[in-house]
Amino acid sequence: MTKLNIFAIMAIGFALSVSTISCTTTANETNTKPTNTESAEVQPNLTKIKTEIQALNTTWANAVNNKDAATILNLYAEDAISMPDDAPALKGKAEIKKDVEASTARSKGLINMTYITEEVFGNDKLVTETGIAIAKDTLGKVLYTEKYMALWEKRNGRWQIIREIYNHDAKQK
Repeated sequence: MTKLNIFAIMAIGFALSVSTISCTTTANETNTKPTNTESAEVQPNLTKIKTEIQALNTTWANAVNNKDAATILNLYAEDAISMPDDAPALKGKAEIKKDVEASTARSKGLINMTYITEEVFGNDKLVTETGIAIAKDTLGKVLYTEKYMALWEKRNGRWQIIREIYNHDAKQK
C-alpha cells in the first residue's frame, strides 16, 4: 500500500468517526432535553388565590363583628396550630375553639374588624399569606392593629388555616 492510500483510508476513517460521534452526541442531547410538556410547569394563579383568601378574611371579619365563633372556627383545619401574641401555641381545633369563644365572649361593644391580605405565595394547594388586621370602635377610631402570617391548605376543595402566627403592633404615641 502506498502512503497515499494509507492517508486516504485514515482520512475516511477519521471522517466516519467524527460523523458517528456527532450523530451520537446529537441523539443523546435530544433525549436529555425535556419536551415542551415536561418543561412547562403550571403556574398557580396567585391573583385568583389572593382574592379567594381575602374573601375568607372578609367572612372572618364579619364573624368577629357579629361575635360568630362557629364561622371563625370553620376556617381552621382540625390539626391547625395558632401562635397568638404573648401566649402559648394552641394546638388543634379544640384548643383554638376555647380561645376563639373566650375572646368572642370578652369583646365588649361593637368592634369593626378588617383583615387585609397583603401578599400570598405558594401554589394551588398550599399558600402562605401575610396581612394586617385593623380593629376600630363604632366611631371609626382605631383600637389596635396587628400583623399576621397564615398558612392555608386546600383540603376537600376549600382553603383552611393549618398554621398562623400574629401579634399586635405597638400603640402609637
